[in-house]
Amino acid sequence: MRAFYPGTFDPLTNGHWQVIRLAAEMFEEVTIGFGANSEKKRLTDRDKMAEATRVLLARAHLDHVRVVTYDTLTYQAAQAAGAQVLVRGLRNGVDYDFEENLAEVNARVGGLETIYIRAGQMGFVSSSMVREMLIHGEKVAEFVPREIAGLLEGAQGQIAAGARGKA
Repeated sequence: MRAFYPGTFDPLTNGHWQVIRLAAEMFEEVTIGFGANSEKKRLTDRDKMAEATRVLLARAHLDHVRVVTYDTLTYQAAQAAGAQVLVRGLRNGVDYDFEENLAEVNARVGGLETIYIRAGQMGFVSSSMVREMLIHGEKVAEFVPREIAGLLEGAQGQIAAGARGKA
């Protein structure tokens, strides 16, 4: 069975990484889809984040997990990847309520069921929290995999300056 794990992953966190590792154990193939969200302005470069994730996957020897970027609806990208199910990570009950609405839409319009995986002990830190810390000059290495930390630390000055310029 093939799974598709969609998100903006802006940035990819340790909680996301936990979901990826568990999905990799459960499915014969997993595609991580870096999507666009019309309601969110990205703080990090999507292509660079996708590439850092590929490096992370190679280090972990997860050869059956691949990364794609997409600008379509999630169910369309999942179908293009040959996925039979969507994977979504959950941190808490608030996430469940939000995700359950998305799951129903994806089931109705795309015919895809959603599998939930707990984000684990590091799942309490969201990408939004990491972005906020970055904007304010805080170190985030303990909340993201090292490949992602390297990317973020290298761009932290630009991230903070760009965010201040939007204010």
